Amino acid sequence: MLNLIKKIKIKIKKIINIKNKKILNLTYKKFLGKKGYFSNIIKLFNKLSNKEKPKIGKIINILKKKTIKLINEQNIYIAKKIKKKNKFIDISLPGNKYILYGNLHPITITINWIEKFFNELGFTTIRNLEIDNIYYNFDLLNINKNHPARSNKDTFWINKKNLLITQTSCIQIKYMKKNKPPIKVISIGNVFRKDYDKTHTPMFHQIEIFLVDYNINFCNLIYIIKNFLNTFFEKKIKTKIVTSYFPFTEPSAEIYIKNHKNNWIEIIGCGLIHPKILKNSNINSNLFSGLAFGIGVERLTMIKYKICNIKMLYENNIKWLNQF
Repeated sequence: MLNLIKKIKIKIKKIINIKNKKILNLTYKKFLGKKGYFSNIIKLFNKLSNKEKPKIGKIINILKKKTIKLINEQNIYIAKKIKKKNKFIDISLPGNKYILYGNLHPITITINWIEKFFNELGFTTIRNLEIDNIYYNFDLLNINKNHPARSNKDTFWINKKNLLITQTSCIQIKYMKKNKPPIKVISIGNVFRKDYDKTHTPMFHQIEIFLVDYNINFCNLIYIIKNFLNTFFEKKIKTKIVTSYFPFTEPSAEIYIKNHKNNWIEIIGCGLIHPKILKNSNINSNLFSGLAFGIGVERLTMIKYKICNIKMLYENNIKWLNQF
């Protein structure tokens, strides 16, 4: 046993001389692997007397720690050496003329554009959680218990209390509870609904814009939306405003524009924030009012780039994506 320990001590000293990553990995296996030196010593360890075991065990632990320390130090040394070597620039190599760069996905392009537009108007960006509870997703948004969105047919439930969020509006309450007016927020996130056809997917991207301040009215809402649409499509867009119902806004409306097939299509749900929502957020609805609207990113992207089927956005066809 002692002779074996002496041999291991000699081999440990040689670790300092290893300058190659592959050899260092092999050395690690020789010492610390399943069939390594320390594994073989432990097999012989059981043959020692009870008096010898504590002394030999202590020596083995010290040697093992020393081995690990030396191997780690050499690993760092080799890594630094490689890094220095890679800093060398070979001017005889061709430039980056032939390197193929990737490009942003059309959904990402749309999200980035919308975020930049509203940031320039003074809106703060926040990101949504994908999982929330019934309290924020439904209860505080004035969505009654009999609303179809609460059913298993429409919503992905994790358990009786938690679910995959069905709209980004649930971020309103959380933000307004922690912040006092004036509030200008753009919320970006993924939402989930049990819906799947040419224009719908079970997961899609939604952007929520909401503003709370003194004397906010419906004219402010329509002005912001029209200004946004005209800038996004780079031309004056014809819009159709249709009265609607959303539990969290009053009055509520839907904004329609014409797609590339000259058909009216709904792209934005909007309205003035319901007084109950402000009350639930501890904001005095007698002093403050607010506006909110939600944008379906996929739908806006499809209209701008004349995409007929939403599935094309998720098929990862490189040739198709290279158009954008």
